Amino acid sequence: MSKSSNTVYFPNLNGVRFIAAFSVLIHHIEQVKEVFKIPHFYDNHLIKSMGKLGVDLFFVLSGFLITYLLLHEKGRFGKINTRDFYIRRILRIWPLYFLIVLLAFFVFPHIPFFVPPNNEISFMSENFYRRLSLFLLVLPNIGFILYNSPYLAAQTWSIGVEEQFYYLWPWIIKNFSWKRLIITVTIFCLGTFFVFYVYYEWIGNTYYANNVPEIVRFFFSQFRIITLMTGGACAMLVYYDKKKVLNILFRKDVQMVVYAVLVICLATGFHINHINLEFYGLFFGFFILNVSSNPRSIVNLEYPWISYLGKISYGVYIYQTAFIVFGVHLIQWVFGKDLSTWSFNLLLYPLATGLTILVAGLSYRYFEKPFLDFKNRFSRHSTGR
Repeated sequence: MSKSSNTVYFPNLNGVRFIAAFSVLIHHIEQVKEVFKIPHFYDNHLIKSMGKLGVDLFFVLSGFLITYLLLHEKGRFGKINTRDFYIRRILRIWPLYFLIVLLAFFVFPHIPFFVPPNNEISFMSENFYRRLSLFLLVLPNIGFILYNSPYLAAQTWSIGVEEQFYYLWPWIIKNFSWKRLIITVTIFCLGTFFVFYVYYEWIGNTYYANNVPEIVRFFFSQFRIITLMTGGACAMLVYYDKKKVLNILFRKDVQMVVYAVLVICLATGFHINHINLEFYGLFFGFFILNVSSNPRSIVNLEYPWISYLGKISYGVYIYQTAFIVFGVHLIQWVFGKDLSTWSFNLLLYPLATGLTILVAGLSYRYFEKPFLDFKNRFSRHSTGR
C-alpha cells in the first residue's frame, strides 16, 4: 500500500466485521430467548460475553481504520479536513441510526410481533420525551444510562460511543501531543458531565434516581476509549512501518501462540475485573494487525460470502434484535409454545439469521448505499469502508 496513493485498502476487514456482527447476533438470540422465558444458553459464559466482545472487536477495528485514514490524509495533504471527516461519518452512521430509533420509538411498540414480553408500550410511556431527546441528539448511551432505552434500539448505545470517539479523535491526530490529548479529553469530559447535569438536575426523573456515582461509573464502563485507542495504536504501527515491532507480531509462531491463548481464555471464561474488555482488546488489535497487514497471516477471511456479510454488518447489527423478536413470535404463532428446545432452536437460528441478513441486504442496497455514494464526494481517498 503506497502512502502517496489515494486508495486505502486492507484485506480481511469485512471478515472482521462479519465475526463481530454475528458474535453479537448469537448473543442476542440467546438473550431474547431469556426475555421470552424460553429455555436458553444465555447463562453460558461464552454466550454471555460474545455480545460485549463482538462490540469490542468493532471498536478496535473502528479505531484502527479511522486512525489509519486520518494519518493517510494528513500524510498526503499535510492536514486533516475535519468538516469532511464529520460529513463522511454522518452519512455512514446517521441514516440507519435514525431509522432504527424512529422505528423503535414510534413503530415497533405498536406491532405485536415486534413487542417483547417486557411490555414495550407501558415502558415507553415513562420519560418518553426525555429519552427521545437524547437519542435524537445522538447520545443513546447517555439516554440508556439515564432513562434506559427501547429494547429494539438498545444496541445503539455503541453508536453513541463511536460518535463520541469521532468527536475527539481527529483533533488529537491532527496535531498530536500529550498536552492536546489531555485538553481534548478534559473538554469532552466536561461537556459530558454538563449533559448529565442538565438532564439530572433540570429535567430529572432519571433511571438511577440519586445514584450519581453509579451514573458516572456506568458511563465510563461503556465509553471504551482505551479499546478504540488500541485500534488506533495498531494503525500507527502499520502507518509508520514500525518493522521491529511488526516483525515480531507477524511471526507465524507468535500468531499461533497468541491465538491459542485467546481460545483458551475464551473457552475457560478467563476474566480480569475492571479491565477485561481492554485485555481482550489487545488480542483483537493483534488479530486485526495480522489479517489486514501481514502477508503471512495464518488466518484468511477473504471469501465472497464473508466479505458480503461483513459489508452489510452495520445493518445486521442494527436490525438483528427486532427480527429475533419477530422470529420468536412467528414460531410461537405457527407452532405454539410447546416445541422442544432443540426444535425451537433449529427453527429460530436460521429464521432470525435469514430475516436479519435479508433486511440488512435490502437496507444496504436501497437505503444506505445512496448515502455511501454521496459520502464519497467528501473523501480524499478511496476505501471500502
